Amino acid sequence: MKSQISASVTTDSNQLPPDDVAAIDKLGQTYRSLKQELSKVIIGQETVVEELAIALFARGHALLMGVPGLAKTLLVSSVAECLELKFSRIQFTPDLMPSDITGTDIIQETESGKREFQFIKGPIFANLLLADEINRAPAKTQAAMLEAMQERRVTALGHSYPLDQPFFVLATQNPVEQEGTYPLPEAQLDRFMFLIDVDYPSEDEERRIARETTGGIKKKLDTVLTGEQVIAYQELVRRMPVPDHIYDYAVDIVRKTRPGLDSSPEWVKEYVGWGAGPRAVQYLILGAKSRAALHGSYMARLEDIEAVAMPVLGHRVLTNFAAESQGMTANKVVERLVAEMHEEQ
Repeated sequence: MKSQISASVTTDSNQLPPDDVAAIDKLGQTYRSLKQELSKVIIGQETVVEELAIALFARGHALLMGVPGLAKTLLVSSVAECLELKFSRIQFTPDLMPSDITGTDIIQETESGKREFQFIKGPIFANLLLADEINRAPAKTQAAMLEAMQERRVTALGHSYPLDQPFFVLATQNPVEQEGTYPLPEAQLDRFMFLIDVDYPSEDEERRIARETTGGIKKKLDTVLTGEQVIAYQELVRRMPVPDHIYDYAVDIVRKTRPGLDSSPEWVKEYVGWGAGPRAVQYLILGAKSRAALHGSYMARLEDIEAVAMPVLGHRVLTNFAAESQGMTANKVVERLVAEMHEEQ
């Protein structure tokens, strides 16, 4: 598989192929190969796999939300197996401290007999980080990890240590059990490009799970991409052209989520307490670019931005009590906005 991909990326990882059209075609082939490998161990969840891939090539982080037993952790570890990247997993617990994630300074004795502090890197120094059950750690530990996600570096005792690139965080959260947990505040949730809802499998998929996962040995997955190739494709996605009406759509739908604006629909003013910020506009555009490239398109399309609207806006729209009393969730708000704007096109 590596030999098939190497033609699309030059030997210098900082250089992209001169023919972007051919590179996008190759990225589409790579994406299909990735899905094929993941299907060996992950049954169903095609939308989840697609949204993970979109976030990866858009250089964003993702939060997977779902009840236990839906293979969230298995999916992330399988993605790591398909990518030639350094993988690290952190199991978040209430007693986890920030230094357990970022690393700490310890006293070491040098050859001359002098004692000096030496920084020992924590598990966050990886290319693909699985933050399992992130809502189980206290706020200061969550903040340490989320700061590293944003700044892509760790600061300890006045010294800054850059994280290796690419750096991609996939966090999981269980929405059912909230006792003894520390839910991420809205400002921290905003650092995740996508909130990916992992739902129950269909009846046929559940029947396959029963047949295919209760015997034999887990299949070994082939490597599909290297770190250098991921970085090259991320740069390729950034160069994807976007028509003006797509920019207008992204700005329009985000502004309509804000109840304080006169241009917002009346029902949004009734149900929404707080709307999405400018970061949502950025992630809508990047998500549309990435999805278009994965599907073999050479520019972002309206269908791409509509497809990423839910994972981008679902955790950035805060509903009020009136919405809760009538069962109007944030996802339903986004779904209604997309439907109304689609009719206006």
